[in-house]
Amino acid sequence: MRSNFWQEQNTPSFSLAPMEDVTDTVFREIVMRNSEKGKLNLLFSEFTSTDGMYHEIGHDKVKHRLQINHSEKQILKDNNVKLIAQIWGKNPEKYYKTAQYIAQETDFDGIDINMGCPVKNVVKSGCCSALIQEPELAKEIILATREGSNLPLSVKTRIGFKEVVTESWISHLLGMPIDALIIHGRIQKQMSEGLADWNEIAKAAHLRNQLAPHIKLIGNGDIISYQDGLNKVKQYGVDGVMIGRGIFKNPWMFNPSMTDIDEGTKLKMLWEHTELYSQTWGGNKNFNILKRFFKIYCKDFYGASKLCHQLMQTSSVDEVKDALENHKINSKIDEN
Repeated sequence: MRSNFWQEQNTPSFSLAPMEDVTDTVFREIVMRNSEKGKLNLLFSEFTSTDGMYHEIGHDKVKHRLQINHSEKQILKDNNVKLIAQIWGKNPEKYYKTAQYIAQETDFDGIDINMGCPVKNVVKSGCCSALIQEPELAKEIILATREGSNLPLSVKTRIGFKEVVTESWISHLLGMPIDALIIHGRIQKQMSEGLADWNEIAKAAHLRNQLAPHIKLIGNGDIISYQDGLNKVKQYGVDGVMIGRGIFKNPWMFNPSMTDIDEGTKLKMLWEHTELYSQTWGGNKNFNILKRFFKIYCKDFYGASKLCHQLMQTSSVDEVKDALENHKINSKIDEN
């Protein structure tokens, strides 16, 4: 068995949340390149479907979600950051097989079960946060995943489905053979609306202390800065925090010493991201996925809005390069 990093993690730990079309091997590496050593501890893959992994055609369409570039492996090692594969579905047997595959065929350090995604079409299929309403099936899934792999195992979930059920649902999960529990402080019905309820996360931490003190408990929801994460750990009694959408407001979230990031640094990161994306995926992944990232780099400098608009019209790495070079030239002209 690989080491149980959950038990070895220093408190507090900081994680980057698993996000669809965001936390691929490219973005994970870019975030690590721009993080201060020791400030980012855990990374997660994109959501990987257990159904897709064991579908004759679907396998090739989802296995890229478990890709780890050689360059990412090296930076993970250099920074002692652990990488976790997040999986989802509703068939315990497929969880078992997917867990086996991850343990035997990949370099992931752990497995996380998605019991929190609130997206309607996913929920309608009985997966992710829908499992909050199916505690016995959730139990079968956890046991099957544990049987299929000896990797450290965590579950990411919410405080309820249509209503808050922290006490009953979290108590149920704390009785399972898991190493960590990650709790997003909203119910499924809220999606990403309203404020995350950290008082319910604190209630979960209290339950953990009573029922299963060996299980690490991570809070998730509305963390806006590294310092905010530290404050929430102290105030709500969790072992660490997970940051999701906050990374879009500040890709340097895990480098708290960088408080005033200049235009050159932002555009350098944009170009590095674009280059690595192209080198990794070539024409095998939609180029337009990159455009959601352009928006987070192109802000708070002169000409940012115009540059962002131009980048949104691009369809290749060469066009991105041209747009950046034109911006540079125009900026110099405007200065004169």
